[in-house]
Amino acid sequence: MRKRTDSPPLGWELRPGRAYPVAAPSKCAGPASATRSHETPLGSSTPHASCLDLWRQRNDQLVRQAKVAQGLSLRRQQLAQDALEGFRELLHCLQGLPAAVPVLPLELTVICNFITLRASLAQGFTEDQAQGIQQGLERVLETQEQLEPRLECGLSALWDSVLHSSSLLPELLPALHHLAALQAALWLTTDHLGDLTLLLQTLNGSQSGASEDLLLLLKTWNLPAEESDAPLTIQDARGLRDVLLTASAYRQGLQELITGRLSRALSSLHEAASGLCPQPVLVQVYTALGTCLSKMGNPQRALLYLLSALKGGSTWGPALLEASRLYRQLGNTAAELESLELLVEALSITHGSEAPQLLIEVELLLPRPEPASPLYCGTQSQAKYLLASRCLQTGRAEDAAEHYLDLLALLLDGSEPKISPPPCPTGPCMPEVFLEAAAALIRAGRAQDALTVCEELLSRMSSLLPKMPQPWGNARKGTKESPHCPPWVSATHLLRGQAWVQLGAQKEAISEFSRCLELLFRATPTDKEQGPASNCEQGCTSDVALQQLRAAALISRGLGWVTSGQDTKALQDFLLSVQMCPGNQDASFHLLQTLRRLDRRDEAIAFWRRLEAQTKLPQENATWSLPLYLETCLSWIRPHDRETLLEEFQTSLLEPCDL
Repeated sequence: MRKRTDSPPLGWELRPGRAYPVAAPSKCAGPASATRSHETPLGSSTPHASCLDLWRQRNDQLVRQAKVAQGLSLRRQQLAQDALEGFRELLHCLQGLPAAVPVLPLELTVICNFITLRASLAQGFTEDQAQGIQQGLERVLETQEQLEPRLECGLSALWDSVLHSSSLLPELLPALHHLAALQAALWLTTDHLGDLTLLLQTLNGSQSGASEDLLLLLKTWNLPAEESDAPLTIQDARGLRDVLLTASAYRQGLQELITGRLSRALSSLHEAASGLCPQPVLVQVYTALGTCLSKMGNPQRALLYLLSALKGGSTWGPALLEASRLYRQLGNTAAELESLELLVEALSITHGSEAPQLLIEVELLLPRPEPASPLYCGTQSQAKYLLASRCLQTGRAEDAAEHYLDLLALLLDGSEPKISPPPCPTGPCMPEVFLEAAAALIRAGRAQDALTVCEELLSRMSSLLPKMPQPWGNARKGTKESPHCPPWVSATHLLRGQAWVQLGAQKEAISEFSRCLELLFRATPTDKEQGPASNCEQGCTSDVALQQLRAAALISRGLGWVTSGQDTKALQDFLLSVQMCPGNQDASFHLLQTLRRLDRRDEAIAFWRRLEAQTKLPQENATWSLPLYLETCLSWIRPHDRETLLEEFQTSLLEPCDL
């Protein structure tokens, strides 16, 4: 036992093996707050009660005070804080004496009450709570006179020493198991699952080689029965064990779902749903079950769980997002978009705080959802982007245009973070949102609004893109150009050209297409000496994207020449487009039509045969991943009904004399 140089508190006499009071209770070193006006006076106890009895009464009084301090009123919050301070003072008083077995059950119970109340008020565990557990274990070892060699041990070794102590008295076991439940909660939240497994194995009396299944160990954890006259607790060990079982099953199920072990995830999530599961957590469990069943190919069962989640509480975001994904998988576009609209609305609502229960509940032991989690639904702007982009992809141009304008207003007021919608953590950059908005406006027939959006993008480009190069210098003067010439500026000019086409201004349109091509042919997509590009730049400066953007600009300008009656200039652009992007059949069709109009029969027949062979091959661009604004631009210049065109070419070009 450690030597103590300080004098014992007044009214106490030390004897071998124990410490107990010998004076009247009025002289006991009790807590300083024992006479606060809102608490029951201690003078009502038996006149000759020991200080241990008084301290136990103090503990029970503080527990009752904490249990009535439920709610959000300032008065109730102050009661809870006063109770916490009362436990702190009581613990300080108890630990001011040498450790003794008769007092330790109360002392460990006070430690448990203090940690429980502090964790619930702080909505989480902190390092000093781990220190409180360590102090309790060291106090137990003090009574066994085996603390000195283990002062430098960690918590795991301390637990092993305490639980394997041959001289440990059985009256300490209920309080120690209670303290172990708090240790398990702390280790669960900090992902010390190995230490937690070893602790549960020791508590269960398991030998080496025992099961490492955390859920099984929690289920078989046999807690010792508490005495009927034991000190009161804010939350007993059995309640904590049930919370641990539900939280562990839920965390395990989510991890297995993320890693693709779907059958095991389904089992763990069902375990969580059947346990002590508060309604907010049950909503999350049902959402995860819906996600799991959807990935397992059971969409109807998945929908049932998602609907149950939507009916079960106010946290609708994750369930609505997963429902939209499921409806998309089922091809129900209307239901998908409705789910996304509800998601945007749900994320715009600020939910009021609920009254704290001052207990360690399941929510306290769960991690915050990360982007990889099926329970991550992002921000309002991210949901708005999903809605707008899906409207654009599914041909709902008017709705898409309005949603994109709302999104830009939301993002530009500075209240929303950078776009990064789930499930892709990179997401589109701000310039791409502008470009998609302009494309949606053009498709909706609002060309003038599209020009305004493009102008806004060009004016903001320098601030939105940290790597945006300065205006390109004259190549003849040897000015070095940036290796990361983002195609957003070029794409902006392409969209401006399309807007002018819609307005019937062919001259302005051709000028914009030419400017787009000028910038594109100066772009250098890869240059290892300049270091890696950002994720956003990598997505839109790929060789495929640049090829398709050049092809779109060339075809668009070629069509402008055709409208102006300049087929020869159009032919040059179509030929260049075919050479630069051989897999783009759109350019080939436009080239064939131009050759036919110019009556260049032999070239048209040769090219037709080559084109006919190409149409029988798999489309290379089926695997391309292009920005949405570029896909939209390509759709505008794509000839309709290619097979019919080929048949017409065959009829008009291959006369009987050619057979």
